[in-house]
Amino acid sequence: MICVSLAERGLDACLAALKGIPFAEIRLDMAGLALKEVRKLFSGHANLIATCRPGRLGEARRRSLLVAAIESGAAYVDIEFDAPPSYRKEIVARARDAGCSIIVSFHDYGKTPERKVLEKVIRASFRMGADIVKIACMVRDEADNSRLLRLLDGSKKIVVVGMGEAGRVTRVAAPLSGSPFTFASLPKGRQTADGQIDHETLKEIFRVVAPRKAGLP
Repeated sequence: MICVSLAERGLDACLAALKGIPFAEIRLDMAGLALKEVRKLFSGHANLIATCRPGRLGEARRRSLLVAAIESGAAYVDIEFDAPPSYRKEIVARARDAGCSIIVSFHDYGKTPERKVLEKVIRASFRMGADIVKIACMVRDEADNSRLLRLLDGSKKIVVVGMGEAGRVTRVAAPLSGSPFTFASLPKGRQTADGQIDHETLKEIFRVVAPRKAGLP
């Protein structure tokens, strides 16, 4: 299953980008949406991830955007592994009440940690209330790719992402190895993360190597 990560600016641009896309992540930290626009967007599509990364917006604003998305029908909400406990617990509680699945995401933008470190993160994330754990790490070599993909050898729902050019293989291999989904971008040049493959290219790869994956949700 391919999830298209969208960072379009404004409601009209988001709605236009979603046409024909069955599964997408909305980067609320980049979209510049008012709360009423968030509600309209998430109430009009059945399979969206609400994500609002720290850095651009304050905690109170991020919380309000995610809660609006959850209450309007978001299928998933993404919460950072290192989010403040009070913030995380509120979002988890709101999601549980609304029947919204919870993704706890861990990012390391500098390296891929050792497996024992990543396994510790995964265990802690599920204790936090995750339905799915996302592990996204910068990849420098094939050993890093292998370390990430080996995290999929259990029964837990884990998404692994190798960031950077060297990690692009994980974006194809992970869903073939048990990851619930992988992330793609809109056409080239509109990536939301380093190393993303555009949606059409990724679909074509799956059509060749795994036709079932090309069908999407």
